[in-house]
Amino acid sequence: MDLFGDIRKKNLDSAAPLAVRMRPRNLDEFVGQQHFLGPGKLLRRMLEADRLSSVLFYGPPGTGKTTLAQIIANSTKSHFEQVNAASVGVKEVRAILDAAKERLAHTSQRTVLFLDEIHRFNRAQQDILLPDVENGLILLVGATTENPFFAVNSPLVSRSQIFQFTALNEADISALIRRALKDVDRGFGKLQIEIDDAAVNHWAVMSDGDARRALSALELAVLSQLAESGIAGDLAAEAVRPHITLGIAEESIQRKAIVYDGTGDEHYDAASALIKSMRGSDPDAAVYWVARMLEAGEDPRFIARRIAILASEDIGNADPNAIVIAAAAFDIVEKVGMPEAQLTLGQAAIYMATAPKSNASAMAIWGAMADVREGRTLPVPKHLKDTHYQGAQRLGHGQGYQYAHDHPGGYVKQDYLGVEKQYYTPTDRGFEREIAKRMDDLKREQSETKTNKST
Repeated sequence: MDLFGDIRKKNLDSAAPLAVRMRPRNLDEFVGQQHFLGPGKLLRRMLEADRLSSVLFYGPPGTGKTTLAQIIANSTKSHFEQVNAASVGVKEVRAILDAAKERLAHTSQRTVLFLDEIHRFNRAQQDILLPDVENGLILLVGATTENPFFAVNSPLVSRSQIFQFTALNEADISALIRRALKDVDRGFGKLQIEIDDAAVNHWAVMSDGDARRALSALELAVLSQLAESGIAGDLAAEAVRPHITLGIAEESIQRKAIVYDGTGDEHYDAASALIKSMRGSDPDAAVYWVARMLEAGEDPRFIARRIAILASEDIGNADPNAIVIAAAAFDIVEKVGMPEAQLTLGQAAIYMATAPKSNASAMAIWGAMADVREGRTLPVPKHLKDTHYQGAQRLGHGQGYQYAHDHPGGYVKQDYLGVEKQYYTPTDRGFEREIAKRMDDLKREQSETKTNKST
């Protein structure tokens, strides 16, 4: 019996940060993720019935992945092991798996292995888990901030339920802050803290859905006010009534931290949102996604490349000036750089969003590329072949070619491909309306010329 165990635990708990002390102890205290933890939802049913299967928790920091794992540890009848993939190796994992096997054989008790940051295990390390997960010798609870379909081995993914955590909303963050202010045992309930609604709202927004960040800001605000009183320890808590204003809240959190991995999901998701916003003709959304990516540290040249691609793929000849704008924007970004380049990128994205749209040019090149790859290779018709070398005429090259400028309107109908094929069909939007009219006029004039000659 450890007579001093409770004292040591109390001392350790008191030294823990507020965000750790305020972690929910059961499902009723858990905030957010109602899409799978709400009444009647899958994961709640699994936990309440103590019928957990192997699961992967995926989502941004501060959304409750580790907290939920600890709730599972407190509620399950299974033996619970918790390790971080960044701090253990193959030897430690094998020892846990061997112990789990012995425990199941001798006591019929299963083992739940919570592996935090599972994406830090390489493929070979993850493979060690597979046989025991597949045979049901352990229940794996893996947590990751990275997309498990890319960061976790496919066999583990296929044998696990995936639960995607989302950033907490502002109401959730506000509720957590006010809970910490009232909690006597773990929070600041012993202090008579006065807090302005504006301060709570500021943290709810600036934490960007990260509960840990919001609670850390609250803790800093309170402790800094106690320190400024000049009275130390419990005496300060009794003598000072902290008042947290908007100004104090702003100082305690500083700049908003934007969750953004330049090579992961956030990178590609934000780029996808930017492209789809420009394609969908929403200038406000387009400029927001540009700002979001720049503020998170995205390479401005990457954004410029996406704008340039869209100018051809989704605007094309409906507004031929779009590609000129895109090329100029890329050039300016290269030569000027940040922060001034934000002006150029914003202007270019807004232009693309408000320009008339057509993917006719893109469909034309995609169709032609598919035919080149998959169809019969077409020979160049003889009358179109190069004649600028000695002997070309002896081969019949160029014979029968009609020089377009020798004909009315600078146009003459002749075979330029060798087969009947139409790749480009202009739309009736923007400048393509003029292109369609011009092509129809040329065809009509050619038809009239042939009719006149025949009569």
